[in-house]
Amino acid sequence: MRTYEDFTEGLELPLGPYAVTREEVLEFAREFDPQPFHLDEEAARDSLLGGLSASGWHTCAMMMRMMADSYVLDSSSQGSPGVDYVKWLRPVQPGDVLTGTARVESRRLSAKRPAMGLAKIITVLRNQRDEAVLESEYTLLLLTRAGLAA
Repeated sequence: MRTYEDFTEGLELPLGPYAVTREEVLEFAREFDPQPFHLDEEAARDSLLGGLSASGWHTCAMMMRMMADSYVLDSSSQGSPGVDYVKWLRPVQPGDVLTGTARVESRRLSAKRPAMGLAKIITVLRNQRDEAVLESEYTLLLLTRAGLAA
């Protein structure tokens, strides 16, 4: 299990691959973001997105799945106090295969809870054409080895 000490500055963690299907794009849109360009092929073709595209929030959910599989579930993660930013850089469409990296930008021990550290992480997702589709920055709370042992 990875603890705060393992999340060193500059560490890059691979994400994916994650294959985006038409069915999941439609299912997510129906439930959470029923805008025409997420639900209707014809309306999507006539939109800025140029074709049926996943909701940006769906893309965030895909990113979370890849992060969970890559490092979160095998770490002393205590969650996150929030996301600094999310940028949707390019539409994510059915048939895309997403990969990415999560890079530790900085880290520090908590002043209030010395058994916990904070890692600032920047995640970039790319499609199969190596085009960046999403960028995000957030803080991950992690127990230290001593905190985990306590």
